[in-house]
Amino acid sequence: MRPASPKRYAVYSIGASILTLVLKFGAWGMTGSVGLLSDATESLVNLTAGVLALTAITIALRPADADHAYGHGKAEYFSSGIEGVLIIVAAFAIGYAAIDRFFSPQELRHLGPGLILALASSVINFLVARIMLRAADRFDSITLEADAKHLLTDVWTSVGLVAGLAVIIVMPQWKILDPIIAVIMAVNIVFTGVGLLKRSVGGLMDDSLPEEELKLIANAIHSYAGTESSFHGLRTRKSGPKRFIDFHLLVPGSMTVHDSHELCELIEELIHSKLPRAEVTIHVEPLESDTSYDGRDVGGACTASLGGECPMMSPPLTDKSGE
Repeated sequence: MRPASPKRYAVYSIGASILTLVLKFGAWGMTGSVGLLSDATESLVNLTAGVLALTAITIALRPADADHAYGHGKAEYFSSGIEGVLIIVAAFAIGYAAIDRFFSPQELRHLGPGLILALASSVINFLVARIMLRAADRFDSITLEADAKHLLTDVWTSVGLVAGLAVIIVMPQWKILDPIIAVIMAVNIVFTGVGLLKRSVGGLMDDSLPEEELKLIANAIHSYAGTESSFHGLRTRKSGPKRFIDFHLLVPGSMTVHDSHELCELIEELIHSKLPRAEVTIHVEPLESDTSYDGRDVGGACTASLGGECPMMSPPLTDKSGE
């Protein structure tokens, strides 16, 4: 049996968006509620985001080639960034419609059936979002995670909207709640969009891996290199589901090429066991050489920043008199 592809889950999102789009616009047409219109507008964004996610994942899954030696994983950051922008645009459209309704309040019709349609769409989005979040964790995909969280945001805003509009069924004189709820939803959606944009920009700017992952790498190095060796120039980044890790490892100059290679293999294997889909590059340098201490030029993290002494400037002092 062929393993599941992350593209399958993007297709789930598109299918859910089309179905909820029909339900939500039906609820708006039935009631005339600007709150339900805002909810339906967000479903349009969901559909667009789902198509973008499928496109980005398809590109990201392409293998590395001569023009893209590190693969195509960064396509996912473009998708999540565009989705963040779309979410913010939708939020401003919702806010504009709500403010207009403040000045031109309208009676709402058939709220009961309309809210049932809205709740049905929320159940669909919730189930699909849960499936996608599990898939995002499995494939380590920021695109699936962004799409799933967007759907969950839609669920909670829809539930809040339904709860608020249900009050109007009992007390029709409180129809001002309709635009108020729409404004609250718009503000919440803006925060979601900004969060996605920040993560996307971080990925495109090659942010380092999180501190806890850097410590895992440092522990893996010290597990085999011991106290005799240290490292510097630890540089990390993430591209889609792949992690790229490289650093300079200082070892005794008397160590053979074979032994240093075996040491690097052990370190790489341990890092791979802790951080799947990692590509590790290790540059071995002799402890005794002045040119090995180039931490300031290389940049990145070093032993000191992760719990040890940092070899930045010069090799250890030795007694050249032989005493």
